[in-house]
Amino acid sequence: MRVMGTGLERAQRLLAVAVQAALLCACGGGGEGTSAPAGVELPAFDTTPVAKADPGSTLPASWRDGVFMEIFVRAYQDSDGDGIGDLKGLTSRLDYLQSLGVSGLWLMPIHPSQDGDHGYAVKDYRAVAPEYGSEQDLKELLDQAHRRGIGVIIDYVLNHSAAEHPAFVQSRSSSGNAYRDWYLWSQQAPSGWNIYGGNPWHRTHTGYYFGGFWSQMPEFNLKQPQLLAWHHDNLRHWLNLGIDGFRFDAVGNLVENGAQAWENQAENHVILKSIQDLVASYQQRFMICEAPALPLRYAQADSCASAFAFGYQYALAGAVQGQADAIVKLAQHWLDAPEGLAGFASNHDSFAGQRLADQLDGDPQRLRLAAATYLLQSRRPFIYYGEEIGLRGAAQLSGDPKLRTPMSWNSDRIGAGFSSGTPFRSLAANAAGTHVAQQEADPASLLHFYRALIALRRSLPALQSGRYLNPNASGSTLSFQRELDGQRVAVLFNYGSSASQVELAGLPGQTVFEQHWPTRADFISTDSGELSLRLPAQSFVVLSGSVGPR
Repeated sequence: MRVMGTGLERAQRLLAVAVQAALLCACGGGGEGTSAPAGVELPAFDTTPVAKADPGSTLPASWRDGVFMEIFVRAYQDSDGDGIGDLKGLTSRLDYLQSLGVSGLWLMPIHPSQDGDHGYAVKDYRAVAPEYGSEQDLKELLDQAHRRGIGVIIDYVLNHSAAEHPAFVQSRSSSGNAYRDWYLWSQQAPSGWNIYGGNPWHRTHTGYYFGGFWSQMPEFNLKQPQLLAWHHDNLRHWLNLGIDGFRFDAVGNLVENGAQAWENQAENHVILKSIQDLVASYQQRFMICEAPALPLRYAQADSCASAFAFGYQYALAGAVQGQADAIVKLAQHWLDAPEGLAGFASNHDSFAGQRLADQLDGDPQRLRLAAATYLLQSRRPFIYYGEEIGLRGAAQLSGDPKLRTPMSWNSDRIGAGFSSGTPFRSLAANAAGTHVAQQEADPASLLHFYRALIALRRSLPALQSGRYLNPNASGSTLSFQRELDGQRVAVLFNYGSSASQVELAGLPGQTVFEQHWPTRADFISTDSGELSLRLPAQSFVVLSGSVGPR
């Protein structure tokens, strides 16, 4: 998660920070324990306990092992011409998403936010941002998505709130406020701290509060039982509404135990296991966590149970460019990995890398190889919106805003089909020539490739939830196998610029393989447990096998 943009966006945000800093600083007197000015009424917020009321689920259990798409609602589809994407706009694009073959959507934060953009500075955990629509619009999105067999999970920011959240406004009002210990406070300026290159402690008229990501995102004290119970109530609010689960942001930062012990503390896993138990008490729900430093640990059953495979995306980009060391890392990444590890090529944060099309300079064959690799190697892969058409970042932006541009639907030079008005942000650098309408009309397009590959993945159960077996990396080649209920699928890649021999080993005896990609009716047999195929440059093959004579 990053919060700063560039150009006009950065200037506007810096101005907002300056105004907030003026409100938060000592500003002419007062000290620790100073109360709010007489006659000033502190803001209230909803702390009503929420009981479980599971509406059930029409989704099959397998939806959680399908392909997900990460969507920034603000940038996906504007339904009313105000230049900002919204829930009605997203609902209007569900047929497109269904045709792509995804079984799940992850929506970046949809709550009212102080930042008014990325959404990670939450002001109200039980409401929908008004620019995105209403709770009824969300219910309609859920209903329409479920009719198409698509689940919807939403971002939930557990680690911190907005500085404008009423709980923090109350907390900073005085040292004796009832919500004081919902956040982390110190009377004196703590020393020895350095997080992401800065001091995470910020001064107010009642002391210093902790905010590691941004001064306007104070961090919760998740050791406080009442606070954690309130978060559980918030989660039940959305689960009762029909939300299919959550993506949890920055879970490595949940608990701080000192300047040298502020990340990946043991208490994090206890907190997440309590949430996992809550989510699992509802039918067919799913949760996944962002933990860049230790994804394997957070993907364990005693923690979040599912986490993004950070590090994998770097190996993926290197491998498809033929880097031998990256191919070795790619081969080993899923060996003995937890079932809950989720692969991805890029996302909304620049620290995770640029958009895939920018990393690969728009090379069409390498984009296909990258897509095939993470869609076939990972149990639950996540596509970042626009990746399926090769969307690039905005040429005139940098940092996170560069990655979060409006989706390109058609050739309209102003709104790219995203909006009939002026989009809130610059369009993608390749919006004029790379958009859904153009690729729908071209059977050889990247979009059609994604559709065909996702359809192949859905047709072979071992590619959805099978064990990962026998990876082999040699030079510019990679092979691996996945197995489920007797079905053995073998996938072979040649990432190099010339034809190469690719080896398979560890196969069951008397295996007969049918070739699924490229599609043809050939059958390949082996009695030795080994197989060798010669693949053209920058190509891949998918085989499924059965044991015994045909």
